[in-house]
Amino acid sequence: MVFTYDTEATLAFTTALVNSVPGISNDNVDTLADRAALERLLDDNDYSGRRDLDAAELAAVRALRPEFRAFWELDRDGAVELVNGILRDARALPQLVRHGDWDWHLHATEADAPLATRMRVEVAMAFIDVIRSDELDRLRVCEATDCEAVLIDLSRNRSKRYCDVGNCGNRMNVIAYRARQAEHP
Repeated sequence: MVFTYDTEATLAFTTALVNSVPGISNDNVDTLADRAALERLLDDNDYSGRRDLDAAELAAVRALRPEFRAFWELDRDGAVELVNGILRDARALPQLVRHGDWDWHLHATEADAPLATRMRVEVAMAFIDVIRSDELDRLRVCEATDCEAVLIDLSRNRSKRYCDVGNCGNRMNVIAYRARQAEHP
């Protein structure tokens, strides 16, 4: 494990949210198109606390995607500015909490704060760990030629090159195999 379990879970969630934008992978589908998709995303990522699951909340969560994508585009100092801005805006107050199957971990907002606010703060808190451990290079864009999805490389040897969105690793391996076969019939 590179980071604590709650940081890794938040980074995985952030990656999934950023990759829900249409046009990221080769299928051009918005995977956060409706409230049911939002509920699935929250359930799949064990999101606790208040959920309104209305059109306003869906719009607020969808609006977070470009802000979170910026973490994959910024250098370390820029990421610090983004984290500090998010925490300042939310007036974050870190505290240890325990809920569900999760042992003690950090939350920095009240459970009844708006979902988008909680998401922003939890992502900022996760990126504090990434920045402090100087691991921003684990944030990557998929190396498939037709994909712009982001990924977080949590492998020990830092070898992850393809996202999990469009089956890119398998597609690129098949393309490389076919190219090798064409060279040596």
